[in-house]
Amino acid sequence: MTDQPIKTRREDGILEVTIDRPKANAIDLVTSRIMGEIFRDFRDDETLRVAIITGAGEKFFCPGWDLKAAASGDAVDGDYGVGGFGGMQELRDLNKPIIAAVNGICCGGGLEIALSTDLILAAEHATFALPEIRSGTVADAASIKLPKRIPYHIAMDMLFTGRWLDVQEAHRWGFVNEILTAEKLMARAWELARLLESGPPLVYAAIKEVVREAEGEKFQATMNRITRRQLKTVDILYSSDDQLEGARAFAEKRDPVWKGK
Repeated sequence: MTDQPIKTRREDGILEVTIDRPKANAIDLVTSRIMGEIFRDFRDDETLRVAIITGAGEKFFCPGWDLKAAASGDAVDGDYGVGGFGGMQELRDLNKPIIAAVNGICCGGGLEIALSTDLILAAEHATFALPEIRSGTVADAASIKLPKRIPYHIAMDMLFTGRWLDVQEAHRWGFVNEILTAEKLMARAWELARLLESGPPLVYAAIKEVVREAEGEKFQATMNRITRRQLKTVDILYSSDDQLEGARAFAEKRDPVWKGK
């Protein structure tokens, strides 16, 4: 239906998710719950390999929380759905690659959504900020994630002042992978998604779980869990046909055929 706040498009193993809530693609509780259902289904569908998330139009990716909905009764601590705000940042075992194609203003909870993805592509006119300080609240997920992704002092500057970064500065500090023209943004996102779609899904899953688990552990503790096959995705990978296929393909000097099994 055309009035749905979230649009999806599927092509082979790639799912494109578009936030489409005029005028600014802000997210209310209902939209967040819909996003949670979409990303839960993406996680659980073995035929889907990669997701792209973007915003409709060329002005806004997402400004985060819908303050008009809040003024009308949406509680800031309400039910955001299975994946937390925006559907993915608290969704357990989301072990597939996700690409953010940032097509404009990306701030507040919208920036937190982008930080929940694995790769961030941005248009030349994209801008980034955490303006929560100006409304007397805390950017909670960003306060956890951002100081781990970019230099501490830059992250604290953004959190304390709410200042805006243009795309060049965001790229310089490392939380934007590539800068593209608006016309080329989605084409590049799909090109990258197709590259990832052709890769080994069990390895992607293991990478994401290892990275996630390592955030709260010392290096050797995580290494011990890997070698003892105590991480679910690693155990599945080491017992998989894909693990053998990778070795055979290398020995036979051919491209591997990944089955995700």
